[in-house]
Amino acid sequence: MVLIDTSAWVFALKKNFHPLIKERIGEILSESDVAINGIIELELLGGAKTEQEYKRLKSRLDALYYIEADKSLWDSSSKLAFDLRRKGVSVPYTDIFIAASAIQEKAILLHADSHFDNISRHSDLKAESLEAYIK
Repeated sequence: MVLIDTSAWVFALKKNFHPLIKERIGEILSESDVAINGIIELELLGGAKTEQEYKRLKSRLDALYYIEADKSLWDSSSKLAFDLRRKGVSVPYTDIFIAASAIQEKAILLHADSHFDNISRHSDLKAESLEAYIK
């Protein structure tokens, strides 16, 4: 399973984006179960520019596996935040929640956000970065 973060989706949703990113996300969509959580959905749908775009995107996102934010996920997010802070790692709580979602589901997190590389160095997060393609 692959959880695709907003930072990766924004490149996939652009009309003109790096062909290697298009290829990689295409591979993932055809070969893997793809997941989303509420934070990622909120960020993507909140950024829609028109009602039509919102509905089209919502329909596509509804087809993905949805990671529910139950009490155990909030607890593991809190523990991850605590553990990271004790190691001197400070990242946004939304990123911690997304990372905890991936860890809970034993999913790889596809992203283009260095916060997740930092989290993965100090936790059980398995991550794949697209940042090399966009620099």
